[in-house]
Amino acid sequence: MATEPQAQRRWRAACPNCGAPVEFRSAASPIAVCSFCRSTLAREGEALRRIGESAELFDDHSPLQRGTAGRFQGEAFTLVGRLQLRYDGGTWNEWHALFDNGRSGWLSEDNGRYVMAFDAPLRDELPAPAALHPGARRLLDGRLWDVASVTRVRVQAAEGELPAPPNLRDEYLVVDLRSASGEVATLDYAQASQPPQWSVGRSVELAELALTGLAEAREADVGARAAACPSCGTALQIQLASTKSVACHQCHAVVDVSAGVGGDLAHFAQARAAAQEPQIPLGRTGTLALGEKAGARPWQMVGYVERQEIATDADDDASVWREYLLYNREAGFAFLVDSDDGWSRVVPITGAPSGRGSAVVWNGRSYSRRHEYSSEVRYVAGEFYWKLERGERTRHADYAAGPHRLNREQTAGEVTWSAGDELAADTVAKAFGLPALRADVAPLSRTAGGRTAGSATVVWVIAAMIAVVLLMSMCSSDDCDDLRRTFGEASNEYQQCQRSGAGATGFRTRGGSFGGFGTGGGHK
Repeated sequence: MATEPQAQRRWRAACPNCGAPVEFRSAASPIAVCSFCRSTLAREGEALRRIGESAELFDDHSPLQRGTAGRFQGEAFTLVGRLQLRYDGGTWNEWHALFDNGRSGWLSEDNGRYVMAFDAPLRDELPAPAALHPGARRLLDGRLWDVASVTRVRVQAAEGELPAPPNLRDEYLVVDLRSASGEVATLDYAQASQPPQWSVGRSVELAELALTGLAEAREADVGARAAACPSCGTALQIQLASTKSVACHQCHAVVDVSAGVGGDLAHFAQARAAAQEPQIPLGRTGTLALGEKAGARPWQMVGYVERQEIATDADDDASVWREYLLYNREAGFAFLVDSDDGWSRVVPITGAPSGRGSAVVWNGRSYSRRHEYSSEVRYVAGEFYWKLERGERTRHADYAAGPHRLNREQTAGEVTWSAGDELAADTVAKAFGLPALRADVAPLSRTAGGRTAGSATVVWVIAAMIAVVLLMSMCSSDDCDDLRRTFGEASNEYQQCQRSGAGATGFRTRGGSFGGFGTGGGHK
Protein backbone atom coordinates (compact mmCIF):
# COMPACT_ATOMS: atom_id res chain seq x y z
CA MET A 1 0.00 0.00 0.00
CA ALA A 2 1.28 3.49 -0.80
CA THR A 3 2.53 5.38 2.24
CA GLU A 4 0.76 8.56 3.27
CA PRO A 5 2.31 11.51 1.40
CA GLN A 6 4.42 13.88 3.41
CA ALA A 7 2.84 17.10 4.64
CA GLN A 8 4.68 19.35 2.18
CA ARG A 9 3.16 17.39 -0.69
CA ARG A 10 -0.40 18.41 0.19
CA TRP A 11 -1.94 21.75 -0.69
CA ARG A 12 -5.59 22.78 -0.61
CA ALA A 13 -7.48 25.80 -1.88
CA ALA A 14 -11.05 26.78 -2.75
CA CYS A 15 -12.26 26.47 -6.34
CA PRO A 16 -12.63 30.04 -7.67
CA ASN A 17 -15.76 29.01 -9.58
CA CYS A 18 -17.84 27.12 -6.97
CA GLY A 19 -15.89 27.38 -3.70
CA ALA A 20 -15.46 23.62 -3.25
CA PRO A 21 -12.12 22.44 -1.78
CA VAL A 22 -9.52 21.37 -4.35
CA GLU A 23 -6.58 19.34 -3.09
CA PHE A 24 -3.12 18.87 -4.60
CA ARG A 25 -1.10 15.90 -3.34
CA SER A 26 2.05 17.20 -5.01
CA ALA A 27 3.28 20.77 -4.64
CA ALA A 28 4.74 20.44 -8.15
CA SER A 29 1.43 19.65 -9.85
CA PRO A 30 0.16 22.67 -11.81
CA ILE A 31 -3.34 21.46 -12.79
CA ALA A 32 -6.42 20.03 -11.08
CA VAL A 33 -10.05 19.50 -12.06
CA CYS A 34 -12.69 20.46 -9.50
CA SER A 35 -14.79 17.43 -8.59
CA PHE A 36 -17.92 19.53 -8.11
CA CYS A 37 -18.16 22.00 -11.01
CA ARG A 38 -15.66 20.30 -13.42
CA SER A 39 -13.61 23.51 -13.74
CA THR A 40 -10.03 23.01 -14.93
CA LEU A 41 -7.82 24.97 -12.53
CA ALA A 42 -4.24 26.19 -12.91
CA ARG A 43 -2.22 26.77 -9.77
CA GLU A 44 -0.42 30.12 -9.66
CA GLY A 45 1.43 30.49 -6.38
CA GLU A 46 -1.16 30.36 -3.61
CA ALA A 47 -4.12 30.99 -5.93
CA LEU A 48 -6.15 29.00 -8.44
CA ARG A 49 -7.20 30.28 -11.85
CA ARG A 50 -10.00 28.74 -13.90
CA ILE A 51 -8.74 27.96 -17.43
CA GLY A 52 -11.53 25.76 -18.78
CA GLU A 53 -14.22 23.21 -18.06
CA SER A 54 -14.18 19.44 -18.43
CA ALA A 55 -17.17 17.39 -19.52
CA GLU A 56 -18.66 14.71 -17.29
CA LEU A 57 -16.80 11.41 -17.23
CA PHE A 58 -18.35 8.50 -19.10
CA ASP A 59 -19.09 5.80 -16.49
CA ASP A 60 -16.96 2.93 -17.78
CA HIS A 61 -17.14 0.89 -14.55
CA SER A 62 -13.36 0.85 -14.24
CA PRO A 63 -11.96 -1.06 -11.21
CA LEU A 64 -9.59 1.90 -10.76
CA GLN A 65 -10.46 5.20 -9.12
CA ARG A 66 -8.73 8.22 -7.62
CA GLY A 67 -7.09 7.17 -4.37
CA THR A 68 -6.28 3.64 -5.55
CA ALA A 69 -2.77 2.86 -4.29
CA GLY A 70 -0.19 0.23 -5.24
CA ARG A 71 3.45 -0.57 -5.90
CA PHE A 72 5.41 -0.75 -9.15
CA GLN A 73 9.01 -1.99 -9.22
CA GLY A 74 9.22 -1.52 -5.45
CA GLU A 75 7.95 2.09 -5.44
CA ALA A 76 4.61 3.09 -3.91
CA PHE A 77 2.16 5.21 -5.91
CA THR A 78 -1.36 6.64 -5.73
CA LEU A 79 -3.73 7.39 -8.61
CA VAL A 80 -4.53 11.10 -8.33
CA GLY A 81 -6.05 12.03 -11.73
CA ARG A 82 -7.40 10.76 -15.01
CA LEU A 83 -7.77 11.69 -18.65
CA GLN A 84 -10.60 9.93 -20.46
CA LEU A 85 -9.89 9.84 -24.20
CA ARG A 86 -12.46 9.20 -26.91
CA TYR A 87 -11.73 7.90 -30.40
CA ASP A 88 -13.88 6.48 -33.17
CA GLY A 89 -14.02 3.07 -31.52
CA GLY A 90 -14.82 4.11 -27.94
CA THR A 91 -12.84 5.41 -24.94
CA TRP A 92 -9.79 4.59 -22.85
CA ASN A 93 -8.29 5.98 -19.62
CA GLU A 94 -4.90 7.45 -18.76
CA TRP A 95 -4.53 7.48 -14.95
CA HIS A 96 -1.99 9.91 -13.44
CA ALA A 97 0.09 7.86 -10.97
CA LEU A 98 1.93 9.97 -8.35
CA PHE A 99 4.81 8.04 -6.76
CA ASP A 100 5.96 8.63 -3.21
CA ASN A 101 9.40 9.58 -4.53
CA GLY A 102 7.80 12.47 -6.46
CA ARG A 103 7.84 10.81 -9.87
CA SER A 104 4.77 10.91 -12.13
CA GLY A 105 3.67 8.02 -14.32
CA TRP A 106 0.69 7.00 -16.44
CA LEU A 107 -1.31 3.81 -15.88
CA SER A 108 -3.09 3.29 -19.19
CA GLU A 109 -6.31 1.26 -19.08
CA ASP A 110 -7.79 0.01 -22.34
CA ASN A 111 -10.13 -2.96 -22.83
CA GLY A 112 -9.08 -4.70 -19.63
CA ARG A 113 -5.33 -4.35 -20.31
CA TYR A 114 -2.88 -2.05 -18.53
CA VAL A 115 0.45 -0.37 -19.23
CA MET A 116 2.58 1.64 -16.78
CA ALA A 117 4.49 4.32 -18.72
CA PHE A 118 6.65 7.34 -17.96
CA ASP A 119 7.22 10.52 -19.93
CA ALA A 120 10.77 10.88 -21.24
CA PRO A 121 12.77 13.28 -23.43
CA LEU A 122 13.08 12.37 -27.09
CA ARG A 123 16.18 13.79 -28.77
CA ASP A 124 15.89 12.00 -32.11
CA GLU A 125 14.52 13.83 -35.11
CA LEU A 126 10.92 12.78 -35.58
CA PRO A 127 9.67 11.41 -38.90
CA ALA A 128 6.81 13.25 -40.56
CA PRO A 129 3.41 12.18 -39.20
CA ALA A 130 2.51 10.85 -42.68
CA ALA A 131 5.36 8.31 -42.33
CA LEU A 132 3.90 6.95 -39.07
CA HIS A 133 1.38 4.53 -40.53
CA PRO A 134 0.45 1.14 -38.99
CA GLY A 135 3.03 -1.48 -39.84
CA ALA A 136 5.90 0.98 -40.39
CA ARG A 137 9.20 0.40 -38.59
CA ARG A 138 11.03 3.45 -37.25
CA LEU A 139 14.21 4.17 -35.27
CA LEU A 140 13.36 6.35 -32.25
CA ASP A 141 15.17 6.86 -28.97
CA GLY A 142 17.99 4.61 -30.23
CA ARG A 143 15.65 1.61 -30.74
CA LEU A 144 13.55 0.08 -33.49
CA TRP A 145 9.79 0.42 -33.04
CA ASP A 146 6.84 -0.94 -35.00
CA VAL A 147 3.92 1.47 -35.40
CA ALA A 148 0.85 -0.31 -34.01
CA SER A 149 -1.83 2.35 -34.45
CA VAL A 150 -2.36 5.97 -35.45
CA THR A 151 -5.48 7.36 -33.82
CA ARG A 152 -7.25 10.70 -33.76
CA VAL A 153 -8.52 11.33 -30.24
CA ARG A 154 -10.19 13.96 -28.11
CA VAL A 155 -10.06 14.43 -24.34
CA GLN A 156 -13.64 13.59 -23.40
CA ALA A 157 -13.21 14.42 -19.71
CA ALA A 158 -10.63 14.88 -16.97
CA GLU A 159 -10.59 14.61 -13.21
CA GLY A 160 -8.24 15.14 -10.30
CA GLU A 161 -4.64 16.23 -10.35
CA LEU A 162 -2.71 16.37 -13.64
CA PRO A 163 0.91 17.18 -14.55
CA ALA A 164 -0.07 19.47 -17.47
CA PRO A 165 -3.16 21.26 -18.78
CA PRO A 166 -5.30 18.88 -20.88
CA ASN A 167 -6.24 19.87 -24.41
CA LEU A 168 -10.02 20.05 -23.99
CA ARG A 169 -10.70 21.80 -27.30
CA ASP A 170 -9.02 20.03 -30.21
CA GLU A 171 -8.84 16.60 -31.75
CA TYR A 172 -5.24 15.41 -32.00
CA LEU A 173 -3.05 12.49 -32.99
CA VAL A 174 -1.82 9.65 -30.75
CA VAL A 175 0.67 7.14 -32.21
CA ASP A 176 1.33 3.84 -30.42
CA LEU A 177 4.53 1.90 -31.08
CA ARG A 178 5.79 -1.53 -29.94
CA SER A 179 9.31 -2.97 -29.57
CA ALA A 180 10.79 -6.46 -29.72
CA SER A 181 11.64 -6.23 -26.00
CA GLY A 182 7.95 -5.94 -25.08
CA GLU A 183 7.95 -2.19 -24.53
CA VAL A 184 5.19 0.13 -25.70
CA ALA A 185 5.72 3.80 -26.52
CA THR A 186 3.43 6.69 -27.36
CA LEU A 187 3.81 9.90 -29.34
CA ASP A 188 1.15 12.32 -28.09
CA TYR A 189 0.50 15.37 -30.27
CA ALA A 190 -1.91 17.05 -27.81
CA GLN A 191 -0.11 20.41 -27.92
CA ALA A 192 0.02 21.56 -31.55
CA SER A 193 2.60 24.27 -30.86
CA GLN A 194 5.05 21.89 -29.15
CA PRO A 195 6.85 18.65 -30.07
CA PRO A 196 4.87 15.50 -29.25
CA GLN A 197 5.17 14.02 -25.78
CA TRP A 198 7.13 10.75 -25.73
CA SER A 199 6.39 8.06 -23.11
CA VAL A 200 7.65 4.49 -22.73
CA GLY A 201 6.24 1.67 -20.61
CA ARG A 202 5.44 -2.00 -20.21
CA SER A 203 2.34 -4.14 -19.84
CA VAL A 204 1.25 -4.95 -16.28
CA GLU A 205 -1.53 -6.92 -14.64
CA LEU A 206 -3.49 -5.47 -11.76
CA ALA A 207 -2.44 -8.38 -9.52
CA GLU A 208 1.23 -7.39 -9.98
CA LEU A 209 0.57 -3.89 -8.62
CA ALA A 210 -0.77 -5.01 -5.20
CA LEU A 211 -3.57 -2.44 -5.49
CA THR A 212 -5.72 -1.24 -2.60
CA GLY A 213 -8.69 1.09 -2.65
CA LEU A 214 -10.14 -0.34 -5.87
CA ALA A 215 -13.68 0.51 -6.86
CA GLU A 216 -16.15 -2.13 -5.77
CA ALA A 217 -16.88 -4.77 -8.37
CA ARG A 218 -19.97 -3.51 -10.18
CA GLU A 219 -20.31 -6.07 -12.94
CA ALA A 220 -23.89 -6.76 -11.80
CA ASP A 221 -24.70 -3.07 -12.19
CA VAL A 222 -23.42 -3.12 -15.74
CA GLY A 223 -26.16 -5.61 -16.57
CA ALA A 224 -28.61 -2.74 -16.13
CA ARG A 225 -27.02 -1.04 -19.13
CA ALA A 226 -29.81 -1.97 -21.50
CA ALA A 227 -30.92 -0.77 -24.91
CA ALA A 228 -33.58 -1.72 -27.42
CA CYS A 229 -32.30 -3.34 -30.61
CA PRO A 230 -32.79 -0.70 -33.35
CA SER A 231 -33.64 -3.47 -35.81
CA CYS A 232 -36.31 -5.52 -33.99
CA GLY A 233 -36.87 -3.77 -30.64
CA THR A 234 -35.66 -6.67 -28.48
CA ALA A 235 -34.09 -5.62 -25.17
CA LEU A 236 -30.29 -5.93 -25.27
CA GLN A 237 -28.65 -6.59 -21.90
CA ILE A 238 -25.05 -5.37 -22.14
CA GLN A 239 -23.01 -7.23 -19.54
CA LEU A 240 -19.53 -5.68 -19.94
CA ALA A 241 -18.60 -2.04 -19.48
CA SER A 242 -15.99 -2.32 -22.26
CA THR A 243 -18.50 -3.51 -24.89
CA LYS A 244 -18.41 -1.53 -28.16
CA SER A 245 -20.55 -3.89 -30.28
CA VAL A 246 -23.30 -6.33 -29.34
CA ALA A 247 -25.22 -8.83 -31.47
CA CYS A 248 -28.98 -9.05 -30.95
CA HIS A 249 -29.92 -12.58 -29.86
CA GLN A 250 -33.30 -12.26 -31.59
CA CYS A 251 -32.65 -10.85 -35.09
CA HIS A 252 -28.82 -11.20 -35.07
CA ALA A 253 -28.27 -7.53 -36.01
CA VAL A 254 -24.90 -6.10 -34.91
CA VAL A 255 -25.41 -2.93 -32.84
CA ASP A 256 -22.76 -0.24 -32.30
CA VAL A 257 -22.82 0.96 -28.67
CA SER A 258 -19.36 2.58 -28.66
CA ALA A 259 -20.88 6.04 -28.12
CA GLY A 260 -23.23 4.92 -25.34
CA VAL A 261 -26.81 3.71 -25.34
CA GLY A 262 -28.64 6.98 -24.81
CA GLY A 263 -29.13 8.01 -28.42
CA ASP A 264 -29.81 6.46 -31.81
CA LEU A 265 -27.80 3.27 -32.28
CA ALA A 266 -26.24 2.30 -35.58
CA HIS A 267 -26.64 -1.32 -36.64
CA PHE A 268 -26.34 -3.70 -39.56
CA ALA A 269 -28.00 -7.01 -40.35
CA GLN A 270 -26.10 -10.26 -40.72
CA ALA A 271 -27.10 -13.58 -42.27
CA ARG A 272 -27.59 -16.46 -39.86
CA ALA A 273 -27.90 -19.29 -42.35
CA ALA A 274 -24.19 -19.95 -42.86
CA ALA A 275 -23.26 -19.84 -39.17
CA GLN A 276 -22.69 -22.74 -36.79
CA GLU A 277 -23.84 -22.80 -33.19
CA PRO A 278 -20.91 -22.02 -30.85
CA GLN A 279 -19.51 -25.17 -29.28
CA ILE A 280 -18.97 -23.15 -26.07
CA PRO A 281 -22.27 -21.49 -25.07
CA LEU A 282 -22.32 -17.73 -24.51
CA GLY A 283 -21.99 -16.90 -20.83
CA ARG A 284 -20.33 -20.23 -19.90
CA THR A 285 -17.33 -19.93 -17.54
CA GLY A 286 -14.32 -22.23 -17.66
CA THR A 287 -11.00 -22.38 -15.80
CA LEU A 288 -7.93 -22.25 -18.04
CA ALA A 289 -4.33 -21.06 -17.93
CA LEU A 290 -4.06 -18.38 -20.64
CA GLY A 291 -1.00 -16.20 -21.10
CA GLU A 292 2.45 -16.34 -19.56
CA LYS A 293 2.04 -14.35 -16.34
CA ALA A 294 -0.55 -16.32 -14.39
CA GLY A 295 -1.90 -19.79 -13.79
CA ALA A 296 -5.42 -21.07 -14.29
CA ARG A 297 -8.19 -18.53 -13.71
CA PRO A 298 -11.92 -18.34 -14.57
CA TRP A 299 -12.76 -17.06 -18.06
CA GLN A 300 -16.27 -16.28 -19.28
CA MET A 301 -17.20 -16.75 -22.94
CA VAL A 302 -18.66 -13.39 -24.00
CA GLY A 303 -18.34 -13.28 -27.79
CA TYR A 304 -18.27 -15.62 -30.79
CA VAL A 305 -16.83 -14.81 -34.24
CA GLU A 306 -16.85 -16.83 -37.44
CA ARG A 307 -14.24 -15.64 -39.92
CA GLN A 308 -13.80 -16.67 -43.55
CA GLU A 309 -10.72 -16.43 -45.68
CA ILE A 310 -11.06 -14.30 -48.81
CA ALA A 311 -10.19 -16.64 -51.65
CA THR A 312 -7.88 -15.20 -54.30
CA ASP A 313 -8.77 -17.90 -56.80
CA ALA A 314 -12.32 -18.85 -57.79
CA ASP A 315 -11.39 -22.53 -57.48
CA ASP A 316 -10.14 -22.15 -53.88
CA ASP A 317 -12.22 -23.44 -50.99
CA ALA A 318 -12.49 -20.57 -48.49
CA SER A 319 -11.30 -21.65 -45.05
CA VAL A 320 -13.57 -20.84 -42.09
CA TRP A 321 -12.53 -20.68 -38.42
CA ARG A 322 -14.18 -19.73 -35.15
CA GLU A 323 -12.90 -17.45 -32.38
CA TYR A 324 -14.30 -17.45 -28.84
CA LEU A 325 -13.76 -14.19 -26.95
CA LEU A 326 -13.09 -14.79 -23.23
CA TYR A 327 -13.14 -12.26 -20.38
CA ASN A 328 -11.59 -12.13 -16.91
CA ARG A 329 -12.00 -9.02 -14.73
CA GLU A 330 -8.32 -8.86 -13.75
CA ALA A 331 -6.67 -10.15 -16.94
CA GLY A 332 -8.90 -8.60 -19.62
CA PHE A 333 -9.59 -10.53 -22.82
CA ALA A 334 -8.22 -13.64 -24.52
CA PHE A 335 -9.30 -16.00 -27.32
CA LEU A 336 -9.88 -19.67 -27.95
CA VAL A 337 -9.62 -20.50 -31.65
CA ASP A 338 -11.11 -23.50 -33.45
CA SER A 339 -9.55 -23.81 -36.91
CA ASP A 340 -8.35 -26.34 -39.47
CA ASP A 341 -5.25 -26.78 -37.31
CA GLY A 342 -7.28 -27.70 -34.22
CA TRP A 343 -7.78 -25.64 -31.04
CA SER A 344 -5.40 -22.98 -29.74
CA ARG A 345 -5.35 -20.44 -26.92
CA VAL A 346 -4.40 -16.91 -27.88
CA VAL A 347 -3.68 -13.70 -25.96
CA PRO A 348 -2.58 -10.28 -27.24
CA ILE A 349 1.04 -9.27 -26.72
CA THR A 350 2.22 -5.78 -25.87
CA GLY A 351 5.39 -5.74 -27.97
CA ALA A 352 6.15 -6.65 -31.56
CA PRO A 353 8.42 -9.51 -32.73
CA SER A 354 11.72 -8.68 -34.39
CA GLY A 355 12.42 -9.73 -37.96
CA ARG A 356 10.32 -9.46 -41.09
CA GLY A 357 8.86 -11.61 -43.81
CA SER A 358 9.20 -15.37 -43.48
CA ALA A 359 10.80 -15.46 -39.99
CA VAL A 360 10.34 -13.47 -36.77
CA VAL A 361 11.65 -13.80 -33.20
CA TRP A 362 9.64 -13.29 -30.02
CA ASN A 363 10.81 -13.97 -26.45
CA GLY A 364 13.94 -15.69 -27.75
CA ARG A 365 12.00 -18.14 -29.93
CA SER A 366 12.18 -18.16 -33.74
CA TYR A 367 8.90 -18.50 -35.67
CA SER A 368 8.47 -19.38 -39.35
CA ARG A 369 5.65 -17.99 -41.46
CA ARG A 370 3.06 -20.61 -42.31
CA HIS A 371 0.19 -18.72 -43.93
CA GLU A 372 -0.54 -15.25 -45.25
CA TYR A 373 -4.06 -14.32 -46.31
CA SER A 374 -7.01 -11.94 -45.86
CA SER A 375 -10.31 -12.55 -44.11
CA GLU A 376 -13.64 -11.02 -43.28
CA VAL A 377 -16.09 -11.61 -40.46
CA ARG A 378 -18.92 -13.94 -41.50
CA TYR A 379 -21.02 -14.01 -38.32
CA VAL A 380 -20.83 -12.79 -34.71
CA ALA A 381 -22.78 -13.36 -31.49
CA GLY A 382 -22.37 -11.82 -28.04
CA GLU A 383 -20.38 -8.72 -27.02
CA PHE A 384 -17.08 -7.29 -28.32
CA TYR A 385 -14.63 -4.67 -27.05
CA TRP A 386 -14.08 -3.28 -30.54
CA LYS A 387 -16.50 -1.64 -32.95
CA LEU A 388 -17.48 -4.11 -35.65
CA GLU A 389 -17.76 -2.73 -39.17
CA ARG A 390 -19.79 -4.28 -41.97
CA GLY A 391 -17.50 -5.89 -44.54
CA GLU A 392 -14.32 -4.93 -42.69
CA ARG A 393 -11.38 -6.95 -43.93
CA THR A 394 -8.29 -8.06 -42.05
CA ARG A 395 -4.86 -9.03 -43.33
CA HIS A 396 -3.25 -11.99 -41.50
CA ALA A 397 0.14 -13.62 -41.20
CA ASP A 398 0.42 -16.84 -39.17
CA TYR A 399 3.76 -17.99 -37.71
CA ALA A 400 4.64 -21.25 -35.92
CA ALA A 401 7.44 -22.67 -33.77
CA GLY A 402 6.40 -26.23 -33.01
CA PRO A 403 3.20 -26.00 -30.95
CA HIS A 404 3.66 -22.24 -30.38
CA ARG A 405 1.79 -19.67 -32.48
CA LEU A 406 2.06 -16.02 -33.44
CA ASN A 407 -0.52 -14.10 -35.44
CA ARG A 408 -0.22 -10.66 -37.01
CA GLU A 409 -3.41 -8.85 -37.98
CA GLN A 410 -3.68 -5.59 -39.89
CA THR A 411 -6.77 -3.51 -40.54
CA ALA A 412 -6.99 -0.11 -42.15
CA GLY A 413 -5.90 1.63 -38.93
CA GLU A 414 -4.09 -0.85 -36.73
CA VAL A 415 -1.58 -3.70 -36.47
CA THR A 416 -1.91 -6.18 -33.60
CA TRP A 417 0.11 -9.24 -32.59
CA SER A 418 -1.10 -12.16 -30.50
CA ALA A 419 0.63 -15.28 -29.19
CA GLY A 420 -0.59 -18.70 -28.16
CA ASP A 421 -0.14 -22.42 -28.46
CA GLU A 422 -1.99 -25.59 -29.37
CA LEU A 423 -4.69 -26.87 -27.05
CA ALA A 424 -6.34 -30.30 -27.05
CA ALA A 425 -10.10 -30.28 -27.68
CA ASP A 426 -10.75 -32.40 -24.59
CA THR A 427 -8.90 -29.82 -22.46
CA VAL A 428 -11.32 -27.13 -23.66
CA ALA A 429 -14.31 -29.40 -23.10
CA LYS A 430 -13.22 -30.27 -19.56
CA ALA A 431 -12.54 -26.63 -18.67
CA PHE A 432 -16.06 -25.56 -19.66
CA GLY A 433 -17.88 -28.69 -18.48
CA LEU A 434 -18.91 -29.74 -21.99
CA PRO A 435 -19.20 -33.06 -23.83
CA ALA A 436 -16.48 -33.85 -26.35
CA LEU A 437 -15.83 -31.06 -28.85
CA ARG A 438 -14.75 -31.43 -32.45
CA ALA A 439 -11.62 -33.59 -32.46
CA ASP A 440 -8.21 -32.13 -33.22
CA VAL A 441 -7.20 -32.33 -36.88
CA ALA A 442 -5.55 -35.64 -37.70
CA PRO A 443 -1.96 -35.73 -39.03
CA LEU A 444 -1.40 -36.08 -42.77
CA SER A 445 -0.42 -39.74 -42.38
CA ARG A 446 -3.89 -40.73 -41.12
CA THR A 447 -7.02 -41.40 -43.12
CA ALA A 448 -10.51 -40.18 -42.22
CA GLY A 449 -11.16 -43.52 -40.57
CA GLY A 450 -8.20 -43.10 -38.25
CA ARG A 451 -6.05 -45.91 -39.69
CA THR A 452 -2.46 -45.28 -40.70
CA ALA A 453 -2.14 -44.81 -44.46
CA GLY A 454 0.17 -46.98 -46.50
CA SER A 455 3.75 -45.84 -47.04
CA ALA A 456 3.25 -45.53 -50.80
CA THR A 457 0.37 -43.12 -50.25
CA VAL A 458 2.46 -41.01 -47.88
CA VAL A 459 5.35 -40.86 -50.37
CA TRP A 460 2.95 -39.86 -53.17
CA VAL A 461 1.41 -37.08 -51.07
CA ILE A 462 4.80 -35.72 -50.04
CA ALA A 463 6.04 -35.79 -53.64
CA ALA A 464 2.92 -33.95 -54.79
CA MET A 465 3.42 -31.30 -52.11
CA ILE A 466 7.06 -30.76 -53.18
CA ALA A 467 5.98 -30.38 -56.80
CA VAL A 468 3.36 -27.80 -55.86
CA VAL A 469 5.90 -25.83 -53.82
CA LEU A 470 8.39 -25.81 -56.69
CA LEU A 471 5.77 -24.66 -59.17
CA MET A 472 4.55 -21.91 -56.87
CA SER A 473 8.06 -20.70 -56.11
CA MET A 474 8.63 -20.27 -59.86
CA CYS A 475 5.59 -18.00 -60.15
CA SER A 476 5.93 -14.30 -59.47
CA SER A 477 3.78 -13.10 -56.56
CA ASP A 478 3.13 -9.54 -55.51
CA ASP A 479 2.30 -8.97 -51.83
CA CYS A 480 0.90 -5.58 -52.79
CA ASP A 481 -1.83 -7.28 -54.83
CA ASP A 482 -3.12 -8.96 -51.67
CA LEU A 483 -3.20 -5.60 -49.87
CA ARG A 484 -5.02 -4.04 -52.84
CA ARG A 485 -7.67 -6.76 -52.76
CA THR A 486 -8.03 -6.44 -48.98
CA PHE A 487 -8.01 -2.68 -48.40
CA GLY A 488 -8.51 -1.18 -51.89
CA GLU A 489 -6.24 0.52 -54.40
CA ALA A 490 -6.57 3.96 -52.74
CA SER A 491 -5.72 2.65 -49.24
CA ASN A 492 -2.63 3.76 -47.30
CA GLU A 493 -1.62 0.11 -46.91
CA TYR A 494 -1.51 -0.54 -50.65
CA GLN A 495 0.10 2.81 -51.51
CA GLN A 496 2.81 2.32 -48.87
CA CYS A 497 3.52 -1.18 -50.16
CA GLN A 498 3.92 0.20 -53.69
CA ARG A 499 6.29 2.92 -52.48
CA SER A 500 8.41 0.45 -50.54
CA GLY A 501 8.75 -1.87 -53.53
CA ALA A 502 7.38 -4.94 -51.76
CA GLY A 503 6.63 -8.10 -53.69
CA ALA A 504 8.18 -11.29 -55.00
CA THR A 505 9.21 -12.23 -51.45
CA GLY A 506 7.69 -15.68 -51.38
CA PHE A 507 4.46 -17.49 -52.07
CA ARG A 508 1.20 -17.51 -50.20
CA THR A 509 -0.26 -20.71 -48.77
CA ARG A 510 -3.88 -21.03 -47.76
CA GLY A 511 -4.96 -22.15 -44.34
CA GLY A 512 -7.07 -21.40 -41.28
CA SER A 513 -6.00 -18.78 -38.79
CA PHE A 514 -3.92 -19.54 -35.71
CA GLY A 515 -6.14 -16.99 -34.03
CA GLY A 516 -5.92 -13.29 -33.55
CA PHE A 517 -6.67 -10.30 -31.45
CA GLY A 518 -9.71 -9.16 -33.38
CA THR A 519 -9.54 -5.45 -34.16
CA GLY A 520 -9.27 -2.46 -31.93
CA GLY A 521 -7.77 -2.08 -28.50
CA GLY A 522 -4.23 -1.35 -29.55
CA HIS A 523 -3.80 1.75 -27.40
CA LYS A 524 -0.78 1.09 -25.21
